[in-house]
Amino acid sequence: MTGRVAGFFLLMFFLLAAGIPFLIMLSVSLQSMEQIYSPSLALLPNPVRFSNYPDAMSNGNWTRYLFNSAYVAGMSTVLSLFINAMTGYAFARIAFPLKRPLFVLILAGMMIPPQVTLVPLFIQMKQFPLAGGNNLFGAGGTGLVDTYAGLILPYIAGSFGVFMCRQFYLMFPKELDEAAKMDGCGRFRTFLSIYLPLSAPILGALAVLKFTAAWNEYTWPLVMTNAGADTLTTVQLALTRFRNEGEIFWNQLMAATMVSSLAILVVFLSMQKYFVAGILSGSVKE
Repeated sequence: MTGRVAGFFLLMFFLLAAGIPFLIMLSVSLQSMEQIYSPSLALLPNPVRFSNYPDAMSNGNWTRYLFNSAYVAGMSTVLSLFINAMTGYAFARIAFPLKRPLFVLILAGMMIPPQVTLVPLFIQMKQFPLAGGNNLFGAGGTGLVDTYAGLILPYIAGSFGVFMCRQFYLMFPKELDEAAKMDGCGRFRTFLSIYLPLSAPILGALAVLKFTAAWNEYTWPLVMTNAGADTLTTVQLALTRFRNEGEIFWNQLMAATMVSSLAILVVFLSMQKYFVAGILSGSVKE
């Protein structure tokens, strides 16, 4: 009984630690600039300024910004889930030469910071053959710079997703493959018809992680897009616009941040029943 009470208070502590910054953000989004800069700390807005939200949304084309982020994050998530699941299935259920060294090489990618690969990745996107005016050798044009494809392609694969899917597929009995083979299913059809429909727990967990990472990405869209145009501006880039000659409009910035956070909240709530199951299933060892 004592342990359960201690666990309850420990969980409440972590809940407050995670929730207080969110509540402060909500409070600031409803305050005036005078109240924000006042010497006394006021968590309860007085008066409450709901007008900060329409004012924030009128600072630029926020319909376009939200669409850009949703499109890039959504397409990145869907494509990466399919590729990671298919790659994890191959490493878990198919025997082929150099299988283990190749898997170790994939895991090594988890140890490389993304900042190290930023410049080589940009050069690859800019010199992408037959794109953006480039010739077959990747010269003469802009490649995939200032395109949705340039924003999406770096997210469609990942070492962590391959590892999680492989660990998940290792739990399936070998009799499942034998039954599929007796029914005349090839490897790809077995994956599509049997393994992929059973992958909801792991794919749901990965969907939350990958969508959140793509939605919150700032550096890569900044490098790959024209900062002066709204065509491909994402939410994270748009949040930097609440600054005028050194002054930051904190109330509008927090209001826009609250709106952008709703997408992550919706994705998590829709996938939460798979999240814990997926994380636990990926912890099984071979």
